[in-house]
Order: sequence, then structure tokens, then C-alpha cells
Amino acid sequence: MQQTPKRDYSFWTKYKRYASNELLLYIIMIVGIVLGIIIFS
Repeated sequence: MQQTPKRDYSFWTKYKRYASNELLLYIIMIVGIVLGIIIFS
């Protein structure tokens, strides 16, 4: 059951390669969104 196309496979390979940097960026984005909600609410 191979449901992932080849381009998705390459995408996930790059994602795993930069997993740590992406995780840090997502944490910063989430913190910024939460602060934005607190400010505008």
C-alpha cells in the first residue's frame, strides 16, 4: 500500500533533513500566533 508519490517522498526526505530547523520555526510561529491572539483579544 504505497500511497505517497515520489515527489512527496522527496519532500519528506527534505523535511526530515531540516526537521530540527522546521521545528524551531513552527514553535516560533505558534508562539507568535498565541501572542497575537492575546493582544488582539
